[in-house]
Amino acid sequence: MNEDINFTSEEPLTEDGRQCYLHVKEGDISRYVLLPGDPNRVLLFKKLWSSYSEVAYVREYRTVTGDYKGVPITATSTGIGDLATSVALEQLARAGADTFIRVGSCGSLQEDVPLGTLIINTGMIRDDGTTKAYIQPEYPALASWEIVMALIDSCEKLNKPYRVGIGASADAFYAGQSRPGFKGYWQSWWDNKISDLQKAGILNWEGEASTVMTLSSLYGLRGGFISTVVANRITHEWGYVGEEDACLVASEAVALLAKWDQIKKEKNIAFVTPHMFIKY
Repeated sequence: MNEDINFTSEEPLTEDGRQCYLHVKEGDISRYVLLPGDPNRVLLFKKLWSSYSEVAYVREYRTVTGDYKGVPITATSTGIGDLATSVALEQLARAGADTFIRVGSCGSLQEDVPLGTLIINTGMIRDDGTTKAYIQPEYPALASWEIVMALIDSCEKLNKPYRVGIGASADAFYAGQSRPGFKGYWQSWWDNKISDLQKAGILNWEGEASTVMTLSSLYGLRGGFISTVVANRITHEWGYVGEEDACLVASEAVALLAKWDQIKKEKNIAFVTPHMFIKY
């Protein structure tokens, strides 16, 4: 064991000083990280980026790093759910990342949002347990507005169908999203859950974005979300389409964020504003 490394149960590390679950350390990754759930979805970036190499693959966490349009970029799979996502974000932040875009799939709660539509969430209903361990439920799960703008701009540039609005995160794929449990298990209070969310204008259901947004806000980082619709809970359609579109748009958004970050650095300003690009 390396005697120069401070090993504690509160900050668990591997023997060579890497984060205990992701097996990454500072210098391994970019500040910009895309967070797909499926380790196999990480492989999609191989044909989108100009360079690509695997850093580590432990449990559900596959981490690759590369280059997109001259910008260093990383992708780490999180597996399913908020708990696993919180571990990924915590350990990636410790390794130097400060910008996180969840790249996932979701279920539409609006009839006019078909399969393959890209959803950009500005905020989430925190119907999960993980974020409640961090902060009281009244604390909002909000996306970084710079990430939201970059994702919208990238969808427009790439001519991809998209919608923007509030979503809902739930820990449980079945009970949490009003699907019958094994042998038809059902609770009466689930009866109106979909229709109530639909009436409130909630665009989609998924299982990780509230953690990305909440933890990013708490830690002074940037967090955001883009997903492809693979289910429509109103029309009952199901089909995996649009995953590569989401990966491409997220990569393009990182390239744009990097440009904005450079402008902010050169001008010594904290925020991107419209007057930087538009003459009134």
